[in-house]
Amino acid sequence: MKTPSVIIDCHCHAGKGDGFTGPWDTAAPLERYIKRAVKAGIKRTVLFPAFGNNYRAANRELARIVAGSPGRFYGFAMVHPKRDRGRINSMIREAVQRYGFCGIKVHRHDARITREVCEAGRAFKLPILYDVGGEVPMVELLASQYPDVAFIIPHMGSFSDDWKAQFALTDHLVRRPNIFADTSGVRSFDLLERAVREAGAKKILFGSDGPWLHPGLELAKVRALGLSPSDEQLVLGGNLLRLIRGVRTRPLARVIDPYAAGKAAGNVRVLR
Repeated sequence: MKTPSVIIDCHCHAGKGDGFTGPWDTAAPLERYIKRAVKAGIKRTVLFPAFGNNYRAANRELARIVAGSPGRFYGFAMVHPKRDRGRINSMIREAVQRYGFCGIKVHRHDARITREVCEAGRAFKLPILYDVGGEVPMVELLASQYPDVAFIIPHMGSFSDDWKAQFALTDHLVRRPNIFADTSGVRSFDLLERAVREAGAKKILFGSDGPWLHPGLELAKVRALGLSPSDEQLVLGGNLLRLIRGVRTRPLARVIDPYAAGKAAGNVRVLR
């Protein structure tokens, strides 16, 4: 497969939260992130909401952000496995069919992922980016129960530098074809290098965890791996495009923003 030369950041937050316990649930402004990304040569970015108490509303806000910059952003819908129980399928349908989103984001900080979330990913052929918060053993359960769903494990399993979790994730990357990892916030370069060496570039996606981590610095880690041009292109965008191919036949379908046009939120649609 010929992979694109465009660089895609697969992990960035956007919008406002309502928790006020830290940057992650207060606000994720994109102004400085975009300037840094452009300077680093990052052309496109996957966005998902900051932590909040109403992800249906947060996804709607994210749709406005994505629609405001056609050709620049992808949207992943965020859901809370417990709080949104019973309506996750409808939330994902809204995100895909109205907003043109192409993935799901779940965080262990909210709750453990559930079958309801995985079934929605399967039904809409969406990759699920699930931050396991160090609980790497459950990756094996996800991989075996949903072999037709792609799971992206950010931070190689642990943002808190749990080297045991990051070390163990490589085994799942090697053995399970539907398990992937992103590079965001991985500070142990040797573990990242080992994951690429043993699992292959086809299992790793570049991510920054913006806007709080600098996308240029996170990109430098991938550059430092010394990959072949074809492998580097896989990590920097080709793998992400392959995972969302079933959702969008071409990347970054243009979204009409109903808010700018003065229409109702339910009229958001994707032009193919």
